[in-house]
Amino acid sequence: MGKSAATPRRKPNVLITGTPGTGKSSLAERVAAAVEGFKRIDVSQLAKEQDMLEEFDEELDTHVIDEDKVLDHMEEHGLGGDAGGVVVDYHGCDLFPERWFDLVVVLTCDNAVLYDRLQARGYSDKKIRGNVECEIFQTLVEEARDSYEESIVKVCASDTIDDMEENEKAIVEFVGAWKSSV
Repeated sequence: MGKSAATPRRKPNVLITGTPGTGKSSLAERVAAAVEGFKRIDVSQLAKEQDMLEEFDEELDTHVIDEDKVLDHMEEHGLGGDAGGVVVDYHGCDLFPERWFDLVVVLTCDNAVLYDRLQARGYSDKKIRGNVECEIFQTLVEEARDSYEESIVKVCASDTIDDMEENEKAIVEFVGAWKSSV
């Protein structure tokens, strides 16, 4: 994982994305806790807390965020400046401006592991099926590769605690390399 030459940020911004249930929030929490001065933005939680929801999609059994409001808020609260030091987690990535991120981590998961995780969350069979299909077809991997320079997109397995620890270590090392090159 290397530094993007396109930005003068003092600290990198990191996006952690993937199908629901792949461990985005857990990894983002760990990274924010492990790196001094980093803050975490959980986009879904932000949208709920700041009343930035457009509707509830009955078919997908999920809230739809007001993307414009969310992006404006995020730009005003850390992602628009040169300070950096933000780790964002969200199940999508094509809505964010490419200039915001220096590393995009796409978490992937074995389908059986993902199924069990989503079932444990109480997801409906239909919602589980939709998310597992998303993982089978590598929808988020493709979305990330279509939205960002390939050099900053890293696809990481997230089946086990060991995987999570390795992913955390790799991101922390990326941040450390960034600091030493500034």
